[in-house]
Amino acid sequence: MSARREVATLGGGCFWCLDAAYRRIDGVHGVVSGYAGGDDPHPTYPRVCSGGTGHAEVVQVEFDPDVISYRDILDVLWAIHDPTTRNRQGNDVGTQYRSIILTHDDEQRRVAEESRDAVQALWPRPVVTEIVPLEVFHPAEDDHQDYYARNPDQGYCQVVINPKLAKLRQRFAERLRAGA
Repeated sequence: MSARREVATLGGGCFWCLDAAYRRIDGVHGVVSGYAGGDDPHPTYPRVCSGGTGHAEVVQVEFDPDVISYRDILDVLWAIHDPTTRNRQGNDVGTQYRSIILTHDDEQRRVAEESRDAVQALWPRPVVTEIVPLEVFHPAEDDHQDYYARNPDQGYCQVVINPKLAKLRQRFAERLRAGA
């Protein structure tokens, strides 16, 4: 098993959805829900949800690049959210739900831009995903970590997350952990 690790920081709506999806991907060793892309030095869920912090709900995904590439990590993002809706995913509306890729270095930026350009051909509307350097990542409060696993019967999980996981299973069956 490889000891290499890389980190991707991604936003595509509610972080609960991304967290639930990436935890099922083979080669992913950790997922942390949090906030990034804004200017509040001490964001909290209520403040981020108010829309006044500039932060997006994001996840940091720690992965083994010998098992899954950064490009493949991005492919999962494109598959489980709509990158053509500015500041919204379904009924979740606000800048905190924007589509965003926060890059950790120039190579991630290059791959993210290539990936965004390639995925544009799949959408009839312009892809509006921001690609910006990560400045600071703020982990979210404990009750937002691994939310779906702890609350699978909660209404939002049933109505919003379950369909995304079904799409993930259909599109990426070969990339999922056993039993995912």
